[in-house]
Amino acid sequence: MTAVAAPMSPASHRLTLLAAAACLLPLLLQLPPVLAWGIGLGGLAITVLSWRRPLPAWLRLPLLLIALLAVSRELPGIGRDTACAVLAAMLALKPAETVTRRDGRSLIGFALFAPFATFLLDQGPLSLLLGLLASVLALLAMQRLTTEAVGLPPSRPWPALRKVLWLIGLGLPLALAAFWLFPRLPTPLWGLPQRAAAVPGLSDTMTPGSMFELLLDDSPAGRVQFFGTTPAPSQMYWRGPVLWDFDGRTWHQARDLLDLPPPPMQPAGPGWDYQLDLEPTESRQLIALDLPTRLPDGARANYDFTPQALQKQDGVSRWRMQSAPPAAFEPTLSPRLRARALALPTGYNPRTLALGRQWRREAGEDADGQRDAAIAARALAMIRHEFAYTLNVPPAGRNEVDDFLFERKQGYCEHFSSAFVVLMRAAGIPARVVTGYAGGYRNPVGGYWLIRKSDAHAWAEIWLPRRGWVRIDPTAAVAPERIYDTLADRRPGRIGSVIALGPVFDAADWLRRGWNDLVLGFNAQRQQRLLDALGLDRLGSAGLGLLFALAASLAIGWVAWQVTRTPRPRDPLLRAWQRLERRYRRLDRARAVHEPAQVWAARVAADIPQAGLPLPELARRFAEARYGPPLPPEAVAALCQELDRHRP
Repeated sequence: MTAVAAPMSPASHRLTLLAAAACLLPLLLQLPPVLAWGIGLGGLAITVLSWRRPLPAWLRLPLLLIALLAVSRELPGIGRDTACAVLAAMLALKPAETVTRRDGRSLIGFALFAPFATFLLDQGPLSLLLGLLASVLALLAMQRLTTEAVGLPPSRPWPALRKVLWLIGLGLPLALAAFWLFPRLPTPLWGLPQRAAAVPGLSDTMTPGSMFELLLDDSPAGRVQFFGTTPAPSQMYWRGPVLWDFDGRTWHQARDLLDLPPPPMQPAGPGWDYQLDLEPTESRQLIALDLPTRLPDGARANYDFTPQALQKQDGVSRWRMQSAPPAAFEPTLSPRLRARALALPTGYNPRTLALGRQWRREAGEDADGQRDAAIAARALAMIRHEFAYTLNVPPAGRNEVDDFLFERKQGYCEHFSSAFVVLMRAAGIPARVVTGYAGGYRNPVGGYWLIRKSDAHAWAEIWLPRRGWVRIDPTAAVAPERIYDTLADRRPGRIGSVIALGPVFDAADWLRRGWNDLVLGFNAQRQQRLLDALGLDRLGSAGLGLLFALAASLAIGWVAWQVTRTPRPRDPLLRAWQRLERRYRRLDRARAVHEPAQVWAARVAADIPQAGLPLPELARRFAEARYGPPLPPEAVAALCQELDRHRP
């Protein structure tokens, strides 16, 4: 049996499996919870069952098919998350055939793909730390397998870890040089494949009830830093897709308006200047404080002021924007758009349509918008006095608006905004649904505002003569505390009645924001301004390439010097003897590697008679001190001085 085919020792087996589990962990954290738990527990069971002998092939094949079926059930379709889940499932099955040292090396090599695949789904600091830990354990396991294969005794844990960390430290300067200085393209040559499971976030459609899972997700959607005046929380409406078309069940964005320029808008004041750090959306969808007056390069606003990026946002992105509340927003509405903002499908919600027409007859026709505003105020008063906010809502039926307004009278923002817009259209008032986020939480550690996915919101806009589109939030008439984050139990970091975790969350989110700024937000534009402080403005690709080549050369030279240099011995007596040898090397009397000290001294004494008396004596005393009984420290120090004083 060859060395690599020999079975692993129990200690090496345990370390190899531990390294594989550490590589798998960060990838499992990015998969759907049910699938992650299934793969993790399945891998643990397979490891236990195959501890003494590998599982037979006839059993491994059905396990593989079960794993693939589980992945396809949780992640239908093809995407990078599906591929990562398949990789995790295969890695969990790999211990079933891991027995020999060759198997162990194969398992470690395969396992190292898992932390790299994790970065296709998440680039956060936790994923990086877990990936680094997994890499260290994998190198430790590989080192132990190699030591065992050549028949050497295994190193103790701390010296082995020191060697691995030394190897990582050798490559760190080159990695940092590549990250900071290797010229980056403004846009990548290729993009990442889509996920099979969509990232939770805003959509270009809205069906009442579709935001339920999003409203329960407290993960960050974006972070906002204001420069100068900060709006009140009641003014923090973060505009997303505007929905015009209603088919009786679902609201849709007007696709034919996406490429049209925005209409005239007269701001009501100086507005706000702010910076938005947006989490990945894997779409072109952006948000902006209502209404955006200036968007940066790479973004645009379409006809209804829906902000969009020109490229799909696969990573954390940063946008400097300006917004202002409107005094007049599209004061003139074309007949075509007016008809579109009044359209309702036939055969749906007859009671709501009848109520809207009744209110119009009672109010009379309108020329200056006062009667339309009175109808809207009447609807808000009805909602305020008769309705309640709740997330516990049954599935929508055919006449969902009728059920909501006349029977159930409970729901959340999607139900309120959808019903309000249908009622306004029935009363002859142009109206549309706007989706986005509302409110925010101010992080006291970083002094910025955190927008969470649970802040997702839907409100309405009605069109009034001379004023144009006017924002009306029917949900705020019922539950303003839910929208503007004034409830104590809406504070991030609170678990039940425990509020002590709030400061921990604030600090952790501030650190995550710093990570996004320093690492994930380091793009081609920021790289070109890397040396602005030194007066080197706008480094081009040629300048960056030259700096990278210089830094890489220094890093590679440092690695070569570290690898080839002779380690400095710790024994002061040995260091003194080596200094003596170097003096003779300059005279072409170097000692051969295999040559004992006394043999070399006798040979040199024959060639250089004047050195004949002291050198053999010094060599004898050095050999006795090194290999004989230990000498007192004073005697060792005296011998070192004599060796240093000796000259050829």
